[in-house]
Amino acid sequence: MPNIVLFSGSSHHDLSQRVADRLGLELGKVVTKKFSNQETSVEIGESVRGEDVYIIQSGCGEINDNLMELLIMINACKIASSSRVTAVIPCFPYARQDKKDKKGSVERWSRAPISAKLVANMLSVAGADHIITMDLHASQIQGFFDIPVDNLYAEPAVLQWIKENILEWRNCIIVSPDAGGAKRVTSIADRLNVEFALIHKERKKANEVDRMVLVGDVKDRVAILVDDMADTCGTICHAAEKLVSAGATKVYAILTHGIFSGPAISRINNASFEAVVVTNTIPQEEKMKHCPKIQFIDISMILAEAIRRTHNGESVSYLFSHVPL
Repeated sequence: MPNIVLFSGSSHHDLSQRVADRLGLELGKVVTKKFSNQETSVEIGESVRGEDVYIIQSGCGEINDNLMELLIMINACKIASSSRVTAVIPCFPYARQDKKDKKGSVERWSRAPISAKLVANMLSVAGADHIITMDLHASQIQGFFDIPVDNLYAEPAVLQWIKENILEWRNCIIVSPDAGGAKRVTSIADRLNVEFALIHKERKKANEVDRMVLVGDVKDRVAILVDDMADTCGTICHAAEKLVSAGATKVYAILTHGIFSGPAISRINNASFEAVVVTNTIPQEEKMKHCPKIQFIDISMILAEAIRRTHNGESVSYLFSHVPL
């Protein structure tokens, strides 16, 4: 693959190396450090003039520092005369802040920002020509950009994992832990030719669920909870309890982005999951040491193929939303 340079940010070097190995490339030389006042400094260690540059940086860990590092890397490559700069962001930061939420009475609206739009503007101003990401929390985030955005899907990898690891998958039911994920679970259920259910949840405040209502019959079936991300895991753990009490024989959770902050690990350990399966858009090695229920699906093949196709001017999104790996 001539005229292509692949750089890794510091948020998830293991994933970047996996992608580079699949493409048969060496990661580009870049030195990232912080000054004593915590300002981020980035030095690109090789020429990118006329090159097609891809920078892999996930929105995880020290999110604000990693986002700033990505912006500086994009700008450094842009002003060094690269032909195109593509930001590969497996987990898009601030994706949950995608709208102005209604608070309190119907007449009173919050003064919260739409931070996902702000991040989109920052990436564009820094010089990004193209964005590759995976399973955006809200698909409308693509409309926040004035540059091309390829939103890849983990669905093919999820389908493959279910068929290879759940013996009773033909007697399973795909469950969404909230109404917003209904489209996601119906797509997977259709591909597996099984039924689906959803859980309606009411929140008192963020990260705290007040009440859950199950819509669908899970009795004597393997229930597979599917969602795009899990943070403190209060929702999926309450959902697992609801499914077990409704007669599910086993409960699995499959998530694209396993954030697992705060009490998440202890909650998963105490919940009745057979396994909690996540992709490696976020590093999971340390969390897996403390929670044997966590397993991961490697999505480096999807990212590598997306980069290859982008570089060659081929279609990307259609492939991964319709064709299993």
